[in-house]
Amino acid sequence: MTAPAPRTFVEDIRAHADRAPRSPAVLTADGPTGYGELAARIDRLAARLVAHGVGPERVCAVALPPGVDAVVATAAVVRAGGAFLTLDTGLPDLRLAALASGGGAAHLITCAALAGRLGPLVDAPAVLVDRLPAAGPPPAAFGTPHPRSLAYVSHTSGSTGAPHPVLIEHGGLDTYLRAVVRDNSLGPGTVTLQLAPPGYDASIRDTFAPLAAGGCVVLVERSRLLHAESFADTVTEYGVDTLLSTTPSFLGFLAQSPRAAERLRSLRLVCSSGESLRPFLAAGGRALVGGRLVNQYGPSECTMTSTRHEVPADPDTSADTVGTAIDGTVVRLLDPQGREVADGRTGEVHIGGAGVARGYGGRPALTADRFPPDPYGPPGARLYRTGDLARRAPDGTLTYLGRADRQIKIRGHRVDPAEIEGALLAHPEVTGAVVTAETDDRGRTWLGAHVTGPLADTTDAQLRAFLARTLPPHMMPRRFTRLERLPVTHSGKADRRALRAPQPEPVS
Repeated sequence: MTAPAPRTFVEDIRAHADRAPRSPAVLTADGPTGYGELAARIDRLAARLVAHGVGPERVCAVALPPGVDAVVATAAVVRAGGAFLTLDTGLPDLRLAALASGGGAAHLITCAALAGRLGPLVDAPAVLVDRLPAAGPPPAAFGTPHPRSLAYVSHTSGSTGAPHPVLIEHGGLDTYLRAVVRDNSLGPGTVTLQLAPPGYDASIRDTFAPLAAGGCVVLVERSRLLHAESFADTVTEYGVDTLLSTTPSFLGFLAQSPRAAERLRSLRLVCSSGESLRPFLAAGGRALVGGRLVNQYGPSECTMTSTRHEVPADPDTSADTVGTAIDGTVVRLLDPQGREVADGRTGEVHIGGAGVARGYGGRPALTADRFPPDPYGPPGARLYRTGDLARRAPDGTLTYLGRADRQIKIRGHRVDPAEIEGALLAHPEVTGAVVTAETDDRGRTWLGAHVTGPLADTTDAQLRAFLARTLPPHMMPRRFTRLERLPVTHSGKADRRALRAPQPEPVS
Protein backbone atom coordinates (compact mmCIF):
# COMPACT_ATOMS: atom_id res chain seq x y z
CA MET A 1 0.00 0.00 0.00
CA THR A 2 1.30 3.46 -0.89
CA ALA A 3 1.93 5.72 2.09
CA PRO A 4 -0.30 8.81 2.21
CA ALA A 5 1.26 12.03 0.97
CA PRO A 6 2.53 14.20 3.81
CA ARG A 7 0.45 17.23 4.75
CA THR A 8 0.79 19.91 7.38
CA PHE A 9 -1.66 20.90 10.07
CA VAL A 10 -2.38 24.04 8.03
CA GLU A 11 -3.70 21.85 5.23
CA ASP A 12 -5.97 20.24 7.82
CA ILE A 13 -7.28 23.73 8.69
CA ARG A 14 -7.90 24.40 4.98
CA ALA A 15 -9.82 21.10 4.69
CA HIS A 16 -12.09 22.10 7.61
CA ALA A 17 -12.60 25.50 5.96
CA ASP A 18 -13.75 23.83 2.75
CA ARG A 19 -16.22 21.62 4.63
CA ALA A 20 -17.56 24.11 7.19
CA PRO A 21 -16.38 27.66 6.44
CA ARG A 22 -18.66 29.28 9.04
CA SER A 23 -17.75 26.93 11.86
CA PRO A 24 -15.97 28.93 14.62
CA ALA A 25 -12.21 28.34 14.69
CA VAL A 26 -11.11 31.04 17.15
CA LEU A 27 -13.10 32.78 19.88
CA THR A 28 -11.95 36.09 21.38
CA ALA A 29 -13.56 39.01 23.17
CA ASP A 30 -14.15 40.51 19.69
CA GLY A 31 -16.23 37.52 18.60
CA PRO A 32 -15.71 34.35 16.55
CA THR A 33 -13.47 33.84 13.53
CA GLY A 34 -14.76 31.13 11.23
CA TYR A 35 -12.65 28.52 9.48
CA GLY A 36 -13.28 30.07 6.07
CA GLU A 37 -12.08 33.49 7.17
CA LEU A 38 -9.13 32.03 9.05
CA ALA A 39 -7.95 29.96 6.07
CA ALA A 40 -8.33 32.91 3.69
CA ARG A 41 -6.26 35.16 5.97
CA ILE A 42 -3.58 32.48 6.32
CA ASP A 43 -3.31 32.09 2.54
CA ARG A 44 -3.21 35.83 1.96
CA LEU A 45 -0.37 36.39 4.41
CA ALA A 46 1.46 33.27 3.23
CA ALA A 47 1.44 34.61 -0.33
CA ARG A 48 2.94 37.85 0.96
CA LEU A 49 5.62 35.93 2.85
CA VAL A 50 6.54 33.91 -0.25
CA ALA A 51 6.94 37.18 -2.13
CA HIS A 52 9.34 38.31 0.63
CA GLY A 53 11.48 35.21 0.21
CA VAL A 54 10.09 32.98 2.95
CA GLY A 55 10.57 29.31 2.18
CA PRO A 56 12.32 26.17 3.41
CA GLU A 57 14.80 26.74 6.26
CA ARG A 58 13.88 30.44 6.55
CA VAL A 59 13.01 31.36 10.15
CA CYS A 60 10.31 33.97 10.74
CA ALA A 61 10.08 35.60 14.15
CA VAL A 62 6.37 36.05 14.96
CA ALA A 63 6.06 38.87 17.48
CA LEU A 64 2.41 39.79 17.98
CA PRO A 65 0.03 40.18 20.91
CA PRO A 66 -2.01 37.02 21.61
CA GLY A 67 -4.99 36.95 19.26
CA VAL A 68 -6.19 35.92 15.82
CA ASP A 69 -3.35 37.79 14.06
CA ALA A 70 -0.76 35.68 15.91
CA VAL A 71 -2.56 32.45 14.92
CA VAL A 72 -2.76 33.57 11.29
CA ALA A 73 0.90 34.62 11.18
CA THR A 74 2.22 31.38 12.66
CA ALA A 75 0.15 29.23 10.33
CA ALA A 76 1.04 31.41 7.32
CA VAL A 77 4.75 30.75 7.89
CA VAL A 78 4.07 27.01 7.68
CA ARG A 79 1.85 27.52 4.63
CA ALA A 80 4.74 29.38 2.95
CA GLY A 81 7.09 26.49 3.74
CA GLY A 82 9.15 28.32 6.35
CA ALA A 83 9.80 27.92 10.08
CA PHE A 84 8.33 30.03 12.87
CA LEU A 85 9.84 31.37 16.07
CA THR A 86 7.13 32.81 18.31
CA LEU A 87 8.23 35.60 20.63
CA ASP A 88 6.41 36.73 23.76
CA THR A 89 6.32 40.50 23.35
CA GLY A 90 6.00 40.89 27.12
CA LEU A 91 9.62 39.79 27.61
CA PRO A 92 12.42 42.32 28.15
CA ASP A 93 14.02 43.78 25.02
CA LEU A 94 17.41 42.18 25.60
CA ARG A 95 15.80 38.76 26.00
CA LEU A 96 13.80 39.17 22.79
CA ALA A 97 16.90 40.23 20.88
CA ALA A 98 18.83 37.19 22.16
CA LEU A 99 16.02 34.78 21.25
CA ALA A 100 15.66 36.21 17.74
CA SER A 101 19.39 36.18 17.10
CA GLY A 102 19.97 32.73 18.56
CA GLY A 103 17.00 31.34 16.69
CA GLY A 104 18.32 32.58 13.36
CA ALA A 105 15.39 34.86 12.53
CA ALA A 106 15.62 35.98 8.90
CA HIS A 107 12.20 37.70 8.83
CA LEU A 108 10.03 39.52 11.36
CA ILE A 109 6.22 39.38 11.39
CA THR A 110 4.70 41.98 13.67
CA CYS A 111 2.25 44.90 13.69
CA ALA A 112 2.61 48.65 13.26
CA ALA A 113 2.22 49.32 16.98
CA LEU A 114 5.22 47.11 17.82
CA ALA A 115 7.41 47.72 14.78
CA GLY A 116 9.23 50.70 16.30
CA ARG A 117 10.22 48.69 19.36
CA LEU A 118 10.96 45.35 17.72
CA GLY A 119 12.66 46.57 14.55
CA PRO A 120 15.94 47.41 16.32
CA LEU A 121 15.81 44.13 18.28
CA VAL A 122 15.32 41.74 15.35
CA ASP A 123 17.85 42.22 12.57
CA ALA A 124 15.51 41.18 9.78
CA PRO A 125 13.06 42.75 7.29
CA ALA A 126 9.57 43.13 8.72
CA VAL A 127 6.10 42.28 7.42
CA LEU A 128 3.32 44.14 9.23
CA VAL A 129 0.13 42.11 9.44
CA ASP A 130 -2.01 45.23 9.74
CA ARG A 131 -0.39 46.96 6.76
CA LEU A 132 -0.98 44.36 4.06
CA PRO A 133 -2.35 45.63 0.73
CA ALA A 134 -6.15 45.61 0.58
CA ALA A 135 -5.95 43.63 -2.64
CA GLY A 136 -3.06 41.80 -4.18
CA PRO A 137 -2.19 38.90 -6.41
CA PRO A 138 -4.02 35.62 -5.79
CA PRO A 139 -2.37 33.26 -3.29
CA ALA A 140 0.51 31.26 -4.63
CA ALA A 141 0.23 27.54 -5.23
CA PHE A 142 1.65 26.42 -1.93
CA GLY A 143 3.67 23.24 -1.76
CA THR A 144 3.89 20.93 1.23
CA PRO A 145 7.16 21.29 3.16
CA HIS A 146 9.43 18.27 3.25
CA PRO A 147 9.08 16.33 6.53
CA ARG A 148 12.78 16.98 7.27
CA SER A 149 12.46 20.72 6.67
CA LEU A 150 12.56 23.03 9.69
CA ALA A 151 9.11 23.78 11.17
CA TYR A 152 9.79 25.88 14.26
CA VAL A 153 12.40 27.02 16.72
CA SER A 154 11.73 26.99 20.46
CA HIS A 155 14.08 27.69 23.33
CA THR A 156 14.92 25.70 26.42
CA SER A 157 17.30 26.73 29.18
CA GLY A 158 20.24 24.60 30.19
CA SER A 159 21.84 24.41 33.61
CA THR A 160 23.39 27.86 33.08
CA GLY A 161 20.03 29.40 32.19
CA ALA A 162 21.25 30.39 28.70
CA PRO A 163 18.54 29.77 26.08
CA HIS A 164 19.26 26.92 23.66
CA PRO A 165 17.46 27.12 20.27
CA VAL A 166 15.71 23.79 19.64
CA LEU A 167 15.13 22.93 15.95
CA ILE A 168 11.96 20.91 15.26
CA GLU A 169 11.12 19.58 11.81
CA HIS A 170 7.76 19.46 10.02
CA GLY A 171 7.46 15.67 10.13
CA GLY A 172 7.80 15.62 13.90
CA LEU A 173 5.38 18.50 14.45
CA ASP A 174 2.62 17.18 12.19
CA THR A 175 2.95 13.64 13.54
CA TYR A 176 2.68 14.98 17.07
CA LEU A 177 -0.33 17.26 16.51
CA ARG A 178 -2.26 14.42 14.89
CA ALA A 179 -1.39 12.16 17.83
CA VAL A 180 -2.79 14.81 20.20
CA VAL A 181 -5.99 14.95 18.16
CA ARG A 182 -6.36 11.17 18.06
CA ASP A 183 -5.34 10.32 21.62
CA ASN A 184 -7.50 13.03 23.18
CA SER A 185 -10.54 12.54 20.91
CA LEU A 186 -10.51 16.14 19.72
CA GLY A 187 -13.05 17.07 17.07
CA PRO A 188 -15.39 19.76 15.72
CA GLY A 189 -17.18 19.99 19.07
CA THR A 190 -14.02 20.59 21.11
CA VAL A 191 -13.54 23.99 22.78
CA THR A 192 -10.07 24.49 24.23
CA LEU A 193 -8.51 27.34 26.17
CA GLN A 194 -5.02 28.51 25.25
CA LEU A 195 -3.25 28.52 28.61
CA ALA A 196 0.42 28.33 27.61
CA PRO A 197 1.99 31.75 26.99
CA PRO A 198 3.33 32.62 23.53
CA GLY A 199 6.96 31.69 23.03
CA TYR A 200 6.54 28.33 24.79
CA ASP A 201 6.09 25.27 22.62
CA ALA A 202 3.04 24.16 24.62
CA SER A 203 1.19 27.10 23.05
CA ILE A 204 1.58 25.35 19.68
CA ARG A 205 -0.32 22.35 21.07
CA ASP A 206 -2.90 24.62 22.70
CA THR A 207 -3.63 26.45 19.45
CA PHE A 208 -3.09 24.11 16.54
CA ALA A 209 -4.16 20.69 17.83
CA PRO A 210 -7.79 21.84 18.20
CA LEU A 211 -7.65 23.63 14.85
CA ALA A 212 -6.25 20.54 13.13
CA ALA A 213 -9.25 18.68 14.60
CA GLY A 214 -11.83 21.21 13.42
CA GLY A 215 -12.45 22.41 16.97
CA CYS A 216 -12.39 25.86 18.49
CA VAL A 217 -9.63 27.59 20.47
CA VAL A 218 -10.39 30.39 22.96
CA LEU A 219 -7.92 33.27 23.25
CA VAL A 220 -8.27 35.75 26.12
CA GLU A 221 -5.99 38.23 27.85
CA ARG A 222 -3.43 36.42 29.97
CA SER A 223 -4.43 38.46 33.02
CA ARG A 224 -7.80 36.67 32.97
CA LEU A 225 -6.07 33.32 33.30
CA LEU A 226 -3.81 34.22 36.21
CA HIS A 227 -6.66 34.75 38.69
CA ALA A 228 -8.78 31.81 39.73
CA GLU A 229 -12.10 33.65 39.68
CA SER A 230 -11.67 35.14 36.21
CA PHE A 231 -10.36 31.79 34.97
CA ALA A 232 -13.61 30.20 36.14
CA ASP A 233 -15.62 32.97 34.44
CA THR A 234 -13.72 32.40 31.18
CA VAL A 235 -14.43 28.66 31.16
CA THR A 236 -18.13 29.35 31.74
CA GLU A 237 -18.48 32.24 29.28
CA TYR A 238 -16.87 30.45 26.33
CA GLY A 239 -18.03 26.91 27.06
CA VAL A 240 -14.49 25.56 27.40
CA ASP A 241 -14.40 21.77 27.80
CA THR A 242 -10.69 20.98 27.29
CA LEU A 243 -7.33 22.09 28.68
CA LEU A 244 -4.40 20.71 26.69
CA SER A 245 -1.55 22.46 28.49
CA THR A 246 -1.66 23.09 32.21
CA THR A 247 0.88 22.50 34.95
CA PRO A 248 0.33 20.75 38.30
CA SER A 249 1.25 24.03 40.01
CA PHE A 250 -1.58 25.81 38.20
CA LEU A 251 -4.04 23.02 38.97
CA GLY A 252 -3.09 23.28 42.64
CA PHE A 253 -3.64 27.04 42.49
CA LEU A 254 -7.10 26.60 40.94
CA ALA A 255 -8.02 23.99 43.55
CA GLN A 256 -7.80 26.65 46.25
CA SER A 257 -10.77 28.53 44.73
CA PRO A 258 -14.21 26.90 45.11
CA ARG A 259 -15.45 28.48 41.87
CA ALA A 260 -12.39 27.45 39.86
CA ALA A 261 -12.47 23.96 41.38
CA GLU A 262 -16.09 23.63 40.31
CA ARG A 263 -15.10 24.55 36.74
CA LEU A 264 -12.40 21.87 36.79
CA ARG A 265 -15.12 19.34 37.56
CA SER A 266 -17.05 20.48 34.48
CA LEU A 267 -14.21 19.87 31.99
CA ARG A 268 -14.17 16.87 29.67
CA LEU A 269 -10.37 16.68 29.49
CA VAL A 270 -7.41 18.14 31.40
CA CYS A 271 -3.86 17.44 30.20
CA SER A 272 -1.05 18.23 32.62
CA SER A 273 2.67 18.50 31.89
CA GLY A 274 5.87 20.31 32.80
CA GLU A 275 6.19 19.06 36.39
CA SER A 276 5.56 16.01 38.53
CA LEU A 277 1.81 15.43 38.89
CA ARG A 278 2.33 13.23 41.93
CA PRO A 279 2.06 15.94 44.64
CA PHE A 280 -1.25 17.15 43.17
CA LEU A 281 -2.62 13.62 43.12
CA ALA A 282 -1.35 12.92 46.65
CA ALA A 283 -3.37 15.91 47.84
CA GLY A 284 -6.56 14.39 46.40
CA GLY A 285 -6.43 16.38 43.18
CA ARG A 286 -7.85 13.63 40.95
CA ALA A 287 -11.27 14.08 42.50
CA LEU A 288 -11.24 17.74 41.45
CA VAL A 289 -11.10 16.88 37.74
CA GLY A 290 -14.49 15.67 36.62
CA GLY A 291 -13.44 14.29 33.24
CA ARG A 292 -10.30 12.66 31.89
CA LEU A 293 -6.97 13.65 33.46
CA VAL A 294 -3.89 12.91 31.36
CA ASN A 295 -0.33 13.14 32.64
CA GLN A 296 1.97 14.12 29.77
CA TYR A 297 5.74 13.78 29.84
CA GLY A 298 8.35 14.95 27.35
CA PRO A 299 10.98 17.62 26.69
CA SER A 300 10.94 20.42 24.13
CA GLU A 301 13.73 18.58 22.32
CA CYS A 302 11.25 15.82 21.42
CA THR A 303 8.30 17.93 20.19
CA MET A 304 6.62 18.53 23.54
CA THR A 305 5.24 15.12 24.57
CA SER A 306 6.80 11.65 24.46
CA THR A 307 4.63 9.61 26.86
CA ARG A 308 1.15 9.92 28.29
CA HIS A 309 -0.79 8.32 31.14
CA GLU A 310 -4.53 8.38 31.63
CA VAL A 311 -4.91 8.90 35.37
CA PRO A 312 -7.59 6.58 36.82
CA ALA A 313 -10.24 7.75 39.24
CA ASP A 314 -8.34 6.15 42.12
CA PRO A 315 -4.67 6.71 41.23
CA ASP A 316 -1.62 5.21 42.87
CA THR A 317 -0.09 8.25 44.57
CA SER A 318 3.02 6.37 45.67
CA ALA A 319 4.51 6.65 42.18
CA ASP A 320 4.76 9.27 39.44
CA THR A 321 3.38 7.32 36.50
CA VAL A 322 3.97 8.86 33.07
CA GLY A 323 2.61 5.98 31.02
CA THR A 324 3.71 4.71 27.66
CA ALA A 325 5.22 6.22 24.53
CA ILE A 326 2.95 7.99 22.05
CA ASP A 327 2.79 6.82 18.44
CA GLY A 328 6.02 7.31 16.53
CA THR A 329 8.10 7.59 19.70
CA VAL A 330 10.49 5.14 21.34
CA VAL A 331 11.70 5.45 24.95
CA ARG A 332 14.85 3.65 26.06
CA LEU A 333 16.15 3.45 29.63
CA LEU A 334 19.93 3.25 29.52
CA ASP A 335 22.64 2.86 32.14
CA PRO A 336 25.76 5.10 32.20
CA GLN A 337 27.44 2.74 29.71
CA GLY A 338 24.58 3.09 27.22
CA ARG A 339 23.10 -0.36 27.87
CA GLU A 340 19.37 -0.92 28.23
CA VAL A 341 18.36 -1.70 31.81
CA ALA A 342 16.01 -4.50 32.79
CA ASP A 343 12.38 -3.89 33.78
CA GLY A 344 12.16 -2.56 37.31
CA ARG A 345 15.67 -1.07 37.24
CA THR A 346 16.47 2.64 37.15
CA GLY A 347 17.82 4.09 33.93
CA GLU A 348 18.21 7.46 32.25
CA VAL A 349 15.41 8.28 29.81
CA HIS A 350 16.51 8.45 26.17
CA ILE A 351 13.86 9.33 23.57
CA GLY A 352 13.88 8.50 19.87
CA GLY A 353 11.46 8.60 16.97
CA ALA A 354 9.74 11.11 14.73
CA GLY A 355 9.65 13.96 17.24
CA VAL A 356 13.37 14.14 18.07
CA ALA A 357 14.73 17.58 17.23
CA ARG A 358 17.38 18.22 14.63
CA GLY A 359 19.47 19.57 17.50
CA TYR A 360 20.41 22.92 19.02
CA GLY A 361 20.88 25.79 16.60
CA GLY A 362 24.48 27.00 16.49
CA ARG A 363 25.62 24.55 19.19
CA PRO A 364 27.15 21.51 17.46
CA ALA A 365 29.08 20.28 20.51
CA LEU A 366 26.01 20.41 22.75
CA THR A 367 23.95 18.73 20.02
CA ALA A 368 26.47 15.89 19.73
CA ASP A 369 26.45 15.41 23.50
CA ARG A 370 22.67 15.42 23.99
CA PHE A 371 21.61 13.71 20.73
CA PRO A 372 23.71 10.50 20.51
CA PRO A 373 23.11 7.71 17.96
CA ASP A 374 20.54 5.10 18.93
CA PRO A 375 22.58 1.90 19.45
CA TYR A 376 19.42 -0.20 19.24
CA GLY A 377 17.70 1.58 16.35
CA PRO A 378 18.05 1.51 12.56
CA PRO A 379 21.05 3.16 10.86
CA GLY A 380 21.00 6.92 11.32
CA ALA A 381 18.54 6.85 14.23
CA ARG A 382 19.26 9.22 17.10
CA LEU A 383 18.16 9.60 20.71
CA TYR A 384 17.73 12.58 22.99
CA ARG A 385 19.40 12.11 26.38
CA THR A 386 16.99 13.76 28.81
CA GLY A 387 18.79 13.66 32.15
CA ASP A 388 15.61 12.20 33.68
CA LEU A 389 15.46 8.93 35.60
CA ALA A 390 12.72 6.33 35.28
CA ARG A 391 11.93 2.64 35.56
CA ARG A 392 9.72 0.49 33.36
CA ALA A 393 7.14 -2.07 34.47
CA PRO A 394 6.78 -5.34 32.55
CA ASP A 395 3.71 -3.92 30.75
CA GLY A 396 5.80 -1.01 29.44
CA THR A 397 4.46 1.66 31.80
CA LEU A 398 7.08 4.18 32.87
CA THR A 399 7.46 5.61 36.37
CA TYR A 400 9.25 8.96 36.51
CA LEU A 401 11.87 9.16 39.26
CA GLY A 402 12.95 12.76 38.88
CA ARG A 403 15.89 14.57 37.41
CA ALA A 404 19.28 12.98 37.71
CA ASP A 405 20.51 16.44 38.72
CA ARG A 406 17.65 16.98 41.22
CA GLN A 407 18.02 13.75 43.15
CA ILE A 408 19.32 14.68 46.60
CA LYS A 409 21.62 12.69 48.86
CA ILE A 410 20.85 13.22 52.57
CA ARG A 411 23.17 11.35 54.92
CA GLY A 412 23.77 8.73 52.25
CA HIS A 413 20.08 8.33 51.36
CA ARG A 414 18.76 9.24 47.91
CA VAL A 415 15.75 11.54 48.25
CA ASP A 416 13.14 12.57 45.67
CA PRO A 417 11.71 16.00 46.66
CA ALA A 418 8.39 15.17 44.96
CA GLU A 419 7.73 12.47 47.55
CA ILE A 420 8.07 14.98 50.40
CA GLU A 421 5.96 17.53 48.54
CA GLY A 422 3.18 14.96 48.14
CA ALA A 423 3.30 14.13 51.84
CA LEU A 424 3.08 17.83 52.75
CA LEU A 425 0.10 18.38 50.47
CA ALA A 426 -1.77 15.61 52.26
CA HIS A 427 -1.87 17.92 55.33
CA PRO A 428 -5.34 19.54 55.50
CA GLU A 429 -3.94 23.06 55.88
CA VAL A 430 -1.22 22.90 53.20
CA THR A 431 -2.32 24.16 49.78
CA GLY A 432 1.07 24.30 48.06
CA ALA A 433 4.51 22.81 48.71
CA VAL A 434 7.95 22.87 47.11
CA VAL A 435 11.00 21.19 48.68
CA THR A 436 14.49 22.43 47.85
CA ALA A 437 17.98 21.28 48.74
CA GLU A 438 20.08 23.78 50.67
CA THR A 439 23.73 23.71 51.71
CA ASP A 440 25.24 25.11 54.91
CA ASP A 441 28.68 26.70 55.32
CA ARG A 442 30.21 23.26 55.91
CA GLY A 443 28.87 21.86 52.66
CA ARG A 444 26.21 19.74 54.34
CA THR A 445 22.91 19.30 52.47
CA TRP A 446 19.61 19.86 54.21
CA LEU A 447 15.99 20.14 53.08
CA GLY A 448 13.88 23.27 53.06
CA ALA A 449 10.09 23.18 52.62
CA HIS A 450 8.21 26.15 51.18
CA VAL A 451 4.50 25.92 51.93
CA THR A 452 1.29 27.89 51.43
CA GLY A 453 -2.03 27.69 53.22
CA PRO A 454 -3.72 28.83 56.47
CA LEU A 455 -0.81 27.71 58.65
CA ALA A 456 -0.63 30.54 61.20
CA ASP A 457 -1.73 28.20 63.98
CA THR A 458 0.28 25.20 62.76
CA THR A 459 3.80 24.97 64.19
CA ASP A 460 6.86 23.47 62.53
CA ALA A 461 6.77 20.72 65.14
CA GLN A 462 3.21 19.83 64.17
CA LEU A 463 4.18 19.70 60.48
CA ARG A 464 7.11 17.43 61.30
CA ALA A 465 4.88 15.18 63.40
CA PHE A 466 2.45 14.92 60.47
CA LEU A 467 5.23 14.03 58.03
CA ALA A 468 6.72 11.52 60.47
CA ARG A 469 3.62 9.37 60.00
CA THR A 470 4.74 8.51 56.45
CA LEU A 471 8.35 9.68 55.97
CA PRO A 472 11.64 8.46 57.46
CA PRO A 473 13.82 10.89 59.45
CA HIS A 474 16.27 11.60 56.60
CA MET A 475 13.38 13.02 54.51
CA MET A 476 12.34 15.53 57.18
CA PRO A 477 12.73 19.23 56.19
CA ARG A 478 14.76 21.31 58.63
CA ARG A 479 13.00 24.55 57.78
CA PHE A 480 9.39 25.38 56.85
CA THR A 481 9.03 28.71 55.07
CA ARG A 482 5.45 29.95 54.93
CA LEU A 483 4.49 31.91 51.81
CA GLU A 484 1.30 33.58 50.68
CA ARG A 485 1.84 32.14 47.19
CA LEU A 486 4.56 30.02 45.63
CA PRO A 487 6.52 31.81 42.91
CA VAL A 488 6.14 30.39 39.41
CA THR A 489 8.02 30.80 36.16
CA HIS A 490 6.45 32.47 33.15
CA SER A 491 5.28 29.06 31.92
CA GLY A 492 3.48 28.29 35.21
CA LYS A 493 5.98 25.89 36.79
CA ALA A 494 7.17 26.28 40.38
CA ASP A 495 10.18 28.63 40.36
CA ARG A 496 12.66 26.62 42.41
CA ARG A 497 15.51 28.97 41.57
CA ALA A 498 13.66 31.87 43.22
CA LEU A 499 12.90 29.75 46.29
CA ARG A 500 16.55 28.85 46.70
CA ALA A 501 17.68 32.44 47.17
CA PRO A 502 20.40 32.63 49.86
CA GLN A 503 18.98 32.51 53.40
CA PRO A 504 20.53 32.03 56.83
CA GLU A 505 21.03 28.36 57.69
CA PRO A 506 18.58 27.31 60.42
CA VAL A 507 19.81 26.62 63.91
CA SER A 508 19.84 22.86 64.57
